[in-house]
Amino acid sequence: MSVIRLHKTVGVKVGDLQVGGGAPIVVQSMTLTNTADPRATAQQCLELAEAGSEMVRVTVNLPEAAAAVPEIKQRMLDAGCTAPLIGDFHYNGHLLLTRFPDCARALDKYRINPGNVGTGKRRDEQFATICKVASEHQKPVRIGVNGGSLNQELVVAKMQENTDRDLGKASEEIINECMVLSAIESTALAIESGLRKDQIIISCKTSRPRDLIAVYRALARQTDQPLHLGLTEAGMGVKGLVWSASAMSVLLAEGIGDTVRVSLTPRPGGDRREEVYAACELLQALGLRSFSPSVTACPGCGRTTSTTFQELAERIQNYVRDQMPAWRIRYEGVESMTLAVMGCVVNGPGESKAANIGISLPGTGEAPNCPIFIDGRHVTTLRGTYEELAAEFQRLVDEYIEHTYARR
Repeated sequence: MSVIRLHKTVGVKVGDLQVGGGAPIVVQSMTLTNTADPRATAQQCLELAEAGSEMVRVTVNLPEAAAAVPEIKQRMLDAGCTAPLIGDFHYNGHLLLTRFPDCARALDKYRINPGNVGTGKRRDEQFATICKVASEHQKPVRIGVNGGSLNQELVVAKMQENTDRDLGKASEEIINECMVLSAIESTALAIESGLRKDQIIISCKTSRPRDLIAVYRALARQTDQPLHLGLTEAGMGVKGLVWSASAMSVLLAEGIGDTVRVSLTPRPGGDRREEVYAACELLQALGLRSFSPSVTACPGCGRTTSTTFQELAERIQNYVRDQMPAWRIRYEGVESMTLAVMGCVVNGPGESKAANIGISLPGTGEAPNCPIFIDGRHVTTLRGTYEELAAEFQRLVDEYIEHTYARR
């Protein structure tokens, strides 16, 4: 899908992907495995990439993690996964990247947080060291400023200036200004250290949606570098989804943002892929990208006392996600397909007609018939048990995909 970005940015190559420069917005995610375990980390990288993550980031915090990176990358390549692998560095990145050159070569991009690479003069020296390694290996970097780990010397100086000059700014406003200033100054230092403009991506993350919107609007006015969007910590479940969408949808609708991550806190033992699905759904909802067939489903009401429509909607949603890695290869354009699983006669037929393929299940007191609509036409009516309905509808979906999207 061709996407017109209102905030014009420089294009940055990350592996085989382009970020910015008018390219489609890129989805990324981050593993939560111990990077020193290359088998587990590579497996999660593969799972995230199959779910739709186009770049995958790993923590590189210890020598053991840095030593494992080349194996992680090789395992990904051996599995046929070309998603760029990003190294996330804090505090000791200058040491790890210089002491483990194989790690520096294997990674496709480095993430640097200018707020915690050191203090005083050492901060600039150690930041410059990472940039020089990146320049030597022709790797791009993301300068990732975080509200929770902002350069405190800069914050103190700006707070004092606010007091001395009686500017009357709120502390939140000063923090936001410091984030933007840190990103702009760090970009200038990166260029002085040997990086080109087309090797630098910027982010300024905070955990509050209103602040995120204000920061990125200011950032977009002051730089043409590609911008990575995301709340630092979105939170769990519904809260994390709503807060992420409320901030990023505003910015994306204004043409701001070139790559996104929805930083959800998973439940213990939860599925890390949920944050990937959320990011893909966000971009798809705004009409900016298509990643997977969308399933429209009835929310339920007093007319739908049966749980059949809920069970079928969940089954079809899971089936679509499970099949997408294979469908993406075999069926061109399948990600734009729409499905509908509806629960009663009020909106069921209409929504089913509007989808490429839809089923309208009977509500309370309605005849036990399930009309099927394909591209707006009523083609058949299903009857039977839940398992029979689910199996037949799934068969019709497969048949439609094969007939409509198979590569010729």
